[in-house]
Amino acid sequence: MNTPFDGMHCHFLIPGDLDTHTGGYTYDRHIIEELRALGWQVEVHGLGDGYPAPGADALAHAARVAEALPDGALAVVDGLAFGVLDELAHRHAQRLRWVALVHHPLSLETGLDPDRQRALHESERRALAAARGVIVTSPFTARGLDAFGVSPSRVATVVPGTEPAPAAAGSGGEALSLLCVATLTPRKGHAVLIEALAGLQGHAWTLHCVGSMTMDAACAAALREAIDHHDLRDRIALHGDKPEGELAAFYAAADAFVLPSFHEGYGMALAEALARGLPVISTQAGAIPDTVPPEAGALAPPGDVVALRTALRRLMEDTAWRAQLRTGAMAARLALPTWAQSGARFASALADVRQGLPAA
Repeated sequence: MNTPFDGMHCHFLIPGDLDTHTGGYTYDRHIIEELRALGWQVEVHGLGDGYPAPGADALAHAARVAEALPDGALAVVDGLAFGVLDELAHRHAQRLRWVALVHHPLSLETGLDPDRQRALHESERRALAAARGVIVTSPFTARGLDAFGVSPSRVATVVPGTEPAPAAAGSGGEALSLLCVATLTPRKGHAVLIEALAGLQGHAWTLHCVGSMTMDAACAAALREAIDHHDLRDRIALHGDKPEGELAAFYAAADAFVLPSFHEGYGMALAEALARGLPVISTQAGAIPDTVPPEAGALAPPGDVVALRTALRRLMEDTAWRAQLRTGAMAARLALPTWAQSGARFASALADVRQGLPAA
């Protein structure tokens, strides 16, 4: 099949394991798949482990990967790595056409000490200066790149797509089934959620948390201690990482979705919840207000236990409001882009870089 992108060739440089079950890696996998469906030749290269704090071995491996790329190659680098590969980016800035894929700036990760935050901001600023183009996953992140000295003319926004999915059937029980899909890291706000729910033990609810418990083992251990401290082991289940096929069953059985993040560059799990018509309780952090329309959810200030508890209490007590949010979510799902649409937009952004054009 002939397409406008026939004959195009790009390289994706990925830190860690592309099969990792996080929003960023899921985005990368889908975009690569859609580019190939459009006729692009996509070569995937691993950059080693440990990002955004790579060791000497990973840095040496990344250098070998970059050196092996042919002159003029269009090289898309996931921002988890690109932001700390500033020296490598500048070393090959004239020879390669770097495209930085920024899910969210590294310096906005929760829990960083001020020195580390400044160092990450500076290294990402230098790395982005070497990129021919920058692709971000939300308008919010695009606006935030002003702080890194990136001209809007070099930035293209390609929001994540969603898979077609049936509306969630819900738990069908008296207890409200809450779902949180997020890696157990401080930025995702699980500790705030546990504290909020600890004050609602007189209500009927359960919480299912799906996400890696190994990416930040200390955070996971602290959350298990908090669950035990509040005697919530029978009501809060930490299921760990699940493949996409199994994850669909959790969405289908949920009555509402909760994600109390301190920052999101987009919030793919939120979009997946909307795609299934689930009411959302989240925060006002980062791109979340752009992702979750007010008709479909309630957003508390990040880190505010009382405000989050108030929203959850209303969700549990006010069935009419909960039904109203579900109606809003069902409407919002119709406006979500498909992965095919996001892939086509990504392809267009790459084509602009390939031709030396400003981002659209």
